[in-house]
Amino acid sequence: MTQNARLACSCGKVHLEVEKEPIISTECYCTSCRTAGARLQALPSTQRVLDANGGTRFVLYRKDRIRFTQGTEHLREFRLTPAAGTRRVVATCCNTPVFLEFENGHWLSLYANLWPEGTLPPLDLRTMTGDLPDRAALSGDVPSGTMATLSFYARLLAAWVAMGFKSPKITVVNGEIHA
Repeated sequence: MTQNARLACSCGKVHLEVEKEPIISTECYCTSCRTAGARLQALPSTQRVLDANGGTRFVLYRKDRIRFTQGTEHLREFRLTPAAGTRRVVATCCNTPVFLEFENGHWLSLYANLWPEGTLPPLDLRTMTGDLPDRAALSGDVPSGTMATLSFYARLLAAWVAMGFKSPKITVVNGEIHA
């Protein structure tokens, strides 16, 4: 099923388009995502990043299926530490988290808050739940791996193979923020 979507930050100044189906729709409960989510949520006017159990909802797309169409001058990166291998990118016009990027990764993890209400792809799985103090609070509606699951890695690998093992660079980010 093809799922093209036009997405935007909460104030509408930053726009992007995604095409075709996502790699996977997930909630991440790793310590890094929970720490970053709490710090990003503390920025003025930011929408909620963490769910009630502390997870961050992402929809992963191949980089070659994402196009930034407006407002890239507002995009700034945030890293938990200067040496962190992941960066989270925020639209500073309204402090909307836009994506998480792993260094040299072939995909972007788009924050769920970009989707208009009722259009977010359904959740496929939860990952890194072993970092939670209490996993019992999670519902059993989708698989919940204590670490990244084999299914998660298989989908990432299949996407990378389909891309010819390429990892496009995202060059629309203009500086950094501190949260």
